Amino acid sequence: MGKIIAVANQKGGVGKTTTSVNLAASLAALRHRVLLVDLDPQGNSTMGCGINKKTLPVSVYEVLAGQAKAPEAILRLTEIGFDLLPGNADLTAAQVELMHHPRRERVLAEGLAQCRGEYQFVLIDCPPSLNILTLNALVAADSVLIPMQCEYYALEGLSDLLDTLRNIRETVNPELRIEGLLRTMHDTRSRLANEVSEQLVDHFSDQVLRTVIPRNIRLAEAPSHGLPVVKYDKSSKGAIAYLALAGEIVRRNAKSLSAA
Repeated sequence: MGKIIAVANQKGGVGKTTTSVNLAASLAALRHRVLLVDLDPQGNSTMGCGINKKTLPVSVYEVLAGQAKAPEAILRLTEIGFDLLPGNADLTAAQVELMHHPRRERVLAEGLAQCRGEYQFVLIDCPPSLNILTLNALVAADSVLIPMQCEYYALEGLSDLLDTLRNIRETVNPELRIEGLLRTMHDTRSRLANEVSEQLVDHFSDQVLRTVIPRNIRLAEAPSHGLPVVKYDKSSKGAIAYLALAGEIVRRNAKSLSAA
């Protein structure tokens, strides 16, 4: 059964979607079966995979609304090597509709149960807020990958997110774990970035992933071409970093992968 990893941070602009798309592609490049779920109403992961979010016949919204089963909405993206459960602005309506659902926090988990056995990794790109969609992702997930920039306000936001994860473990998902803290858009020339990076390692030890994602122009350009960076420029620093991240994630999950 595939491991479900929610890519979450309520702070926007930290590289969450970039991480979701590029980690999915990098895991696929390492010959793992991967599903990416776009749970953000902005639909940026969908667009970053070269899919027009405005012309989707079926999306993750229909799965949450009970109008379709997950396998019916999944797109097989053979060119980039992984599958996509796409999302778009319809998810805004889902936020309202789920509030009246008797199992509102478990709808995504129940939907993904129909297909997670086909994959080794299921990645969920969460919205940049702690709303009902993010709650669904965290209830469905086995672990949370937290992308963050090494800046002052990021530490404050991290504290709030960790409190939320603690509450979810105590109430609806006791098995939820932190997959790792991922330092993104890192500029080694910045004294502040280096200081915050050191503080993260001091406070969170091995929960901080060894891989660091650098600022990289190729990484920024790739979404406009509808491609992950490993397909756009596999020799770029961004591509090399995400391939390293995929390798680190695989090593951390070696036991569960061998048992799958």
